[in-house]
Amino acid sequence: MLATLLTTALTVSAQATGEEAPAPTIAPPFVIGITLFVVFVVLLFVTLSYTNLGRRHEATDEHADPHRQHPNKHDRHQGAPSH
Repeated sequence: MLATLLTTALTVSAQATGEEAPAPTIAPPFVIGITLFVVFVVLLFVTLSYTNLGRRHEATDEHADPHRQHPNKHDRHQGAPSH
């Protein structure tokens, strides 16, 4: 309710003063759109350039070291004595 009243008041005051000129921009809308498209395409290529990092080496299991300060809780007790 308050938002509707506020919007109506701003619309009425803008029409009363004759303010209907569009807000100024730094460039025409199509230039801004093309620039943003180019920026996102560059970011896409940067992202795609890192896709080979996961395929450099074969995946190997981590050695279960029982003397680690913070041991991995998901090693299924490979290096620990049986319970």
